[in-house]
Amino acid sequence: MGKVAFLFSGQGDQFPGMGKDLYEAYDKAKEVFHLCEALRPGTIAQCFQGTAEELKETVNTQPCLFAMELAAAAVLMEQGILPDAVAGFSLGEVTAATVAGMFNWETGFRLVCKRGQLMQQEAEKFDTTMAAVVKLTPEAVSQLCSRYHQVYPVNFNCPGQITVSGLREQMEAFAQDVKAAGGRALPLKVKGAFHSPFMAQAAERFAQVLAKAEIRETKIPLYSNVTAKPYTDQAGRLLSEQIASPVLWQQIMENMIADGVDTFVEIGPGKTLTNMVRKINAQVETYCVAELETLLAEVRVC
Repeated sequence: MGKVAFLFSGQGDQFPGMGKDLYEAYDKAKEVFHLCEALRPGTIAQCFQGTAEELKETVNTQPCLFAMELAAAAVLMEQGILPDAVAGFSLGEVTAATVAGMFNWETGFRLVCKRGQLMQQEAEKFDTTMAAVVKLTPEAVSQLCSRYHQVYPVNFNCPGQITVSGLREQMEAFAQDVKAAGGRALPLKVKGAFHSPFMAQAAERFAQVLAKAEIRETKIPLYSNVTAKPYTDQAGRLLSEQIASPVLWQQIMENMIADGVDTFVEIGPGKTLTNMVRKINAQVETYCVAELETLLAEVRVC
């Protein structure tokens, strides 16, 4: 086995009850959840008993996903599964940065709480949404977006899948154009046009928050959503800029593979990133926390 990468999920995979099995089975997971609960009372209840609609609110989604993901990563590392590199999709990049050592647990959680607040504030100013466009090339999606004043290609996920953000009133017509071109536009479980110009003010304000945070040098390579390359410096700029910039996920995965990663472990409540990796390169090994016992057994053996 070559290098192992941890991949941290973004919004969309959350579900009521996420992380509860980890909490009940591992003391290390309890430690993470209790820290998050002390800093933001109600986090555990939202993760374990919250409704799907409650978890869909960005101000709740981001801290809850961070708590679940950090707990899962802490369990894996305690069990001896250590990453050689990390990356995170959107908010997952904050969790990845924390695991890489850029922030301590408390700072990482405080930052993701603030990030969620700022992004929700911007989302509430406009009636916007996001959709995953499948079966079309990036060039075709970009061309369709160009027909609309405020619809943008934002996340370049994997072959045949591009996420777009835009005004809700324009997205219905856009979806029809996608269908006519031979693709499909699938609505996402988010409230806001993330990674688009609609988030510009949130990005600026998050940069101000990061300027006051203790940012340390990472202990392992952390790949940036903005550049698709490992961080070298300007962490504050890259972490804030990604809020309003496209996520270059396919390019990140291709760069990781070129750098020797051949095993990817998705840290999150679902399998979205795992499915993307398989479409990018079917030769690499993929695992996810959703199948924890298999992951622990097989990766340990390797």
